[in-house]
Amino acid sequence: MSESCNHECSSCGKSCSERDLHVKLREGSKVKKVIGIVSGKGGVGKSLVTSLLACKVSSDGYKAAILDADITGPSIPESFGVGLSRAEGDGQSLNPVVTDSGIQLMSMNFLLENENDPVVWRGPVIAGAVKQFWTDVNWKDVDFMFVDMPPGTGDVPLTVFQSLPVDGIIIVSSPQQLVRVIVEKAVKMANMMNIPIIGLVENMSYVKCPDCGKPITVFGKSNIEKIAENFNLEVLAKIPMEESTAAAIDSGDVEGLKVDYLDKAASKIEALLK
Repeated sequence: MSESCNHECSSCGKSCSERDLHVKLREGSKVKKVIGIVSGKGGVGKSLVTSLLACKVSSDGYKAAILDADITGPSIPESFGVGLSRAEGDGQSLNPVVTDSGIQLMSMNFLLENENDPVVWRGPVIAGAVKQFWTDVNWKDVDFMFVDMPPGTGDVPLTVFQSLPVDGIIIVSSPQQLVRVIVEKAVKMANMMNIPIIGLVENMSYVKCPDCGKPITVFGKSNIEKIAENFNLEVLAKIPMEESTAAAIDSGDVEGLKVDYLDKAASKIEALLK
C-alpha cells in the first residue's frame, strides 16, 4: 500500500494519517522505540539534542541508535568523531557505524566518497534514502532509535512520520520570537499526523555569567513556556550555551560530555519501555 500511495487523499477517500504506510525493517533487525527530534527551523540544535539523548539512554544501559535523516546537512558523524568512517555492506544491506559506547549510527556521510561532497538531490529522492536507512540497515536489538530530522515540514518529516513507527517526538526550539511560529508549525504537523509529542526542549536558552553564574538571556525572553501552555505540552529542558559543549561537539567527543540538561527528557523516553 505504501508503494502505491500518491498522497492524493481524494483518490482513496482516506487521509494518509488514517492509513498504515509503515515500511518493514530488514529481516533480523529490531528496533523497539522510535523517537523523532524535530523543529520547523534549522540551526536550533536538533543534532545536539539527538546526540545527547542517545548518549544518555546508552549510559543508562539501553541500546541506542541514531538515524541521521538530515541527508543534505548531516552533522551526527562529526559529533561522534566518526566522520571518516564508511558503512560496510554486502550489496543487499548495510551495517551501521558503531561508536565507542556502542551507539549505532547511519548517516549519508558514511556513504560518500568524500565527507564534504554535497548531496544535490530533489526531495522525493532524499525521502527515499531516509526510508532505505530504515529498511536496508542491519539494526541490532535497538531499544531507542533517535531520528535526527532536517528542518521544516516537507518531504523528509512526512516520510518519517508515515513510514516509520514513530512513538513520539521531541520538538527543539530556541528563544527568539521568530522561532515561536516555526515551533507551532511543527506541533500542528505532529498533531495532524497523530504523532505523540513527548515535550519541548529549548536550546541556546541562556549563558551563565562567568563571574556570578547568573543566567544571561542573549536572545531575549523565552517563549517556550507560553508555547507549551498553548498546546498543553511540557518543557523538558532549557539548554544553555556553553563553551565546553561546543568544544566537545567540535572535537567529536559528544560521548565524553557529562551534562544533565536532558535527564528529564531521557526519563520520559525511557518510560516508554516500562
